[in-house]
Amino acid sequence: MDDPIFQYFDPVRITSPCVNICRLDAATGWCVGCGRTGDEIGRWIAVTEAERDAVMAALPTRMAALEEMRKSGS
Repeated sequence: MDDPIFQYFDPVRITSPCVNICRLDAATGWCVGCGRTGDEIGRWIAVTEAERDAVMAALPTRMAALEEMRKSGS
């Protein structure tokens, strides 16, 4: 690690709910894989940890709603 590039590179691990099923539901605008909106996905690395936490807290409810819609055929 004597390469000068590494003295400036400090990678940060950002938690992501992504499961590599990237398709937005037309009715809700939520990703059917993770539950985030397209805007949330696009801005994920730029928002604060608190903003990511708020989105993460909403995802179980969104995913449950998507599952209910799928079951009811909506």
